[in-house]
Amino acid sequence: MKQFKWVSIWPIFIAAMAVMVLAGCAGGVTPKDAPSEFLCAVDNNVDTDVAPEAELVDFTCSFKKWEGAATLHFKVAIKNVSDKPQRFKVNIFLDNSKAVGGLIPRKTKKGLVQPGKTASFTYPVKGVTRQPKEVMLKIRTMK
Repeated sequence: MKQFKWVSIWPIFIAAMAVMVLAGCAGGVTPKDAPSEFLCAVDNNVDTDVAPEAELVDFTCSFKKWEGAATLHFKVAIKNVSDKPQRFKVNIFLDNSKAVGGLIPRKTKKGLVQPGKTASFTYPVKGVTRQPKEVMLKIRTMK
């Protein structure tokens, strides 16, 4: 008859707990410890590509309720520094392969962004509950 050998699970349990603790300390702001606004990437690791007709006035993040859950929101404010009314295309790429974007102004019924004026929009990113490590921001004009 085979005899059962007792293997202690304590080393496995302790190793699993250490991995969970280290994964939880991976960095970045979460909804529980987030201020009202914060930098959009860990250590402000943001790569920007802004059209010459635009000036990035504000690029901040916050966690707000969206579709029932605390979700990362990007606030983008753009100033038109050209001499013509403009419409801007915004693309935000995250390090986890998610992306959001849109147009500023979103609708043209009230007109485009006039020279010297600033317009903004807030983009929610569904399913993102942690500050990304890297962000790429592209702003182009619509021609």
